[in-house]
Formats: sequence, C-alpha cells, structure tokens
Amino acid sequence: QVQLVESGGGSVQAGGSLRLSCATSGRTFSRYAMGWFRQAPGKEREFVATISASGGSTNYADSVKGRFTISRDNAKNTVYLQMNSLKPEDTAAYYCAAANIRYSSSWPTQYDYWGQGTQVTVSS
Repeated sequence: QVQLVESGGGSVQAGGSLRLSCATSGRTFSRYAMGWFRQAPGKEREFVATISASGGSTNYADSVKGRFTISRDNAKNTVYLQMNSLKPEDTAAYYCAAANIRYSSSWPTQYDYWGQGTQVTVSS
C-alpha cells in the first residue's frame, strides 16, 4: 500500500509560480512511476505530467509544456511539480498518483494509488 499526500497548493495571480509536493509512504517509491493530474469544476480529470521510476523520462500535457516541471527525489520519497507562468485556466484540484510500472504514463487507468488533491487557484 502506498499513501500519497500532496501539499503546496494555494492562490496566486496569473504569471506567478507554485511548487506542489507529493510525499509518499513505503520503501518502494523508486519502483513507481509518478504522475500529476488535475480536475477543474465540471470537467474530467486530465493528465498534467509524469515521470518514470528512475526519473530519467518525463512527459507533459501540451497545455503545460514549457511552464511546468516534474521531478522526483527518491531519497525523500517525494515527487514535485514546479508550476511557472500560471494561467487562470490552470485552476484545478491537483492530484499526484503512483503507478507500479517503470516507465512514465499519461493514462490515469495505469495508476494504482492517488492522493487526496491540493487546490490551485490562479486569478487574472
């Protein structure tokens, strides 16, 4: 069992930055690919970013490419999402997830564990 706890959400003006963190339990963090997803009110959950178990491969949604950076620290069992140049359309609840696979994946169905989410609100 893997438990995920997100933090770092908040309110920011357009153009600002936030860094989300996702701390995980267990001693097998380095075996899991990790992902960030988001869900805005009235919309379906969508993929944001993913990183392979080793951290050597990343992938991003087109909407955040060049603005967001996913990274991980396997020694701290933590994955991060650095969000720069935030836009009002980035407003959503952000969820981290863990997949028991080595490679990165944008498919939510491949993720086995999910956090409770952290809210990000970007005002214009």
